[in-house]
Amino acid sequence: MSEVIQFVSKSERERDRLIREARAIYDSIFPPGDSVGEKQNNAPGSHAVGRAGSCSTD
Repeated sequence: MSEVIQFVSKSERERDRLIREARAIYDSIFPPGDSVGEKQNNAPGSHAVGRAGSCSTD
């Protein structure tokens, strides 16, 4: 068997590091335990936004 070694540039490693850091910050502000559907269903005014969008197309 032969191993394949892939070159990863320094800029790509830095990009990956920054993405991981940004995700960690985001998760500290918005914990991943909250599902998106629950937030949308319980958000005040979420239905008003939907109605406003549908009225503009009529």
